[in-house]
Amino acid sequence: MKKADMPNVFKAARDCMKKDIINHPSHYANTKIEPIDVIEDWKLGFHDGNAVKYIKRQGLKDDRVVAIKKAVWYLLRLLYVLTGDKRYERIKV
Repeated sequence: MKKADMPNVFKAARDCMKKDIINHPSHYANTKIEPIDVIEDWKLGFHDGNAVKYIKRQGLKDDRVVAIKKAVWYLLRLLYVLTGDKRYERIKV
């Protein structure tokens, strides 16, 4: 890295901190309640927590249909985990 590039690196780091993409990504932080708060408050697990996450961010990070399909996939997978019913094991959504 050239010395002349250093100000750009610092600017990128400052911009990242301003946006707070780690703690409050824009596709989650545009409402009063973030998915992590719901997941923790409701004591959700991996599968149902991910479903909440994808439902919340539909149309913001992923295409709306893709996000809904991902949420459904996680819920179907949870059904498999809870019931052991092979019909839910690898359903294509």
